[in-house]
Amino acid sequence: MQNKLLAKKLVMTLVLLACITTGILGLTLPIHDNLDSIEYQEVLQTALTTSQVKTVQTKLKKWGYYTGVVDGIYGTKTKTAVRNFQKKNGLTADGIVGTKTAAALGMSLSKSSSSTQNSGDLYNLAKCIYAEARGEPYAGQVAVGAVILNRVKSSKFPNTIYGVIYQPYAFTCVSDGQINLEPNQTAYNAARDAMNGWDPSYGALYYYNPATAKSSWIWSRKILVTIGKHNFAI
Repeated sequence: MQNKLLAKKLVMTLVLLACITTGILGLTLPIHDNLDSIEYQEVLQTALTTSQVKTVQTKLKKWGYYTGVVDGIYGTKTKTAVRNFQKKNGLTADGIVGTKTAAALGMSLSKSSSSTQNSGDLYNLAKCIYAEARGEPYAGQVAVGAVILNRVKSSKFPNTIYGVIYQPYAFTCVSDGQINLEPNQTAYNAARDAMNGWDPSYGALYYYNPATAKSSWIWSRKILVTIGKHNFAI
């Protein structure tokens, strides 16, 4: 019993020291309800600057995950919102804003101004959106990204963004080389919005331009919505 009490006091002391230290350095740490469950490594991993916490809160509030005040304090509400965001986006739901979660949020944990835009899935999705839908309404660009993500979730298609995009004959932009064009900021924004759950296509698995589509098969698909020049269908 005495050993458990001593261990608990030690953990509380470490947390208190961390809070004091991060307060001096302008950092904030998440607040935990159960101190017995805190691990020192978790405390280290969740140390974000006040500015970064505000960015997390602002983004999560915009997307409906967070309803609290944007105060830069990584408390219970913020951690719960992060966890729900992670579940929605296929990330490890630990409530910790690590590299992958930060990338999904469209932010960088680095103190430098280096961007996370060229990282994996986001970059590939933005490239395909730009190549396939640049010039389309913004909602139409997000919808193209959503179609790709809907395919990832479907058993009928490859289960990765890269696999879906580069599936043979799936996208014209891959065949004609336009997939290699560098995406603009709008395409990145559309890719992020699609990855964060916005689906203007209403679950579509296909899209096509009725003015140029030559396949009789694609015309047989049920149209869910039309945005700009594209029909979105299942």
